[in-house]
Amino acid sequence: MTPMTIPQVTLPPVLPVFPLTGVLLLPGTVLPLHIFEPRYRNMVNDALNADKIFGMIQPSVSQQDNRPLPGADKETPELYKVGCAGYIESWERFPDGRLFVQLKGVNRFRFADELPQLRGYRRVNAIYSDFLDAIAGEWICERKAILEALAAYGQARGMEVKPDQAVRFSNMELINLLAVSLPFHPAEKQALLEASTLKDRERILIKLLRLGGSPTDPDDESSRRTLN
Repeated sequence: MTPMTIPQVTLPPVLPVFPLTGVLLLPGTVLPLHIFEPRYRNMVNDALNADKIFGMIQPSVSQQDNRPLPGADKETPELYKVGCAGYIESWERFPDGRLFVQLKGVNRFRFADELPQLRGYRRVNAIYSDFLDAIAGEWICERKAILEALAAYGQARGMEVKPDQAVRFSNMELINLLAVSLPFHPAEKQALLEASTLKDRERILIKLLRLGGSPTDPDDESSRRTLN
């Protein structure tokens, strides 16, 4: 695997966003996306013609897609206030207009204001200065605790995990790759995303792995309220 580098790009103040439940992008990780809805085809095409950047963000109420729940007052779902901007590293366009893109995480963002939609997709005034992801340094990573919790998690879930392969990854790679790839609940993914530091993300990750690897119900809502 190539090193988890973070692209050096200029982040736009007005950021197109792709709301998607249960999908996590973190700096340095790569997210494959199949783009088929017309509004998000518009978004990706506009990004490709500009700076190749858009953001991933979750609706604040879990749902199967980014459409409002039945009977909702608003046509667009409420969003969490923190997401992650990504850079389109590669893309493929199909004859019917669908696209496949590889989006690489650059920096997290926060927003207070949402702008009017453009060609059907949503945009926000993004603030990046709250997060220093591009210059995140090393820390004393509790790799042994992570790998022990990961082994128990995999055994409890009937998943094949190979903790011995962790030696291939740096501390940041290990934390961020596990955070984005494991099947955590959307609210748990958001907690990992919003962690102030990599050490905080590591602490939350270990707790989630231990919860998922214990005999108690990993989907118990009461356990999620104690993550932060």
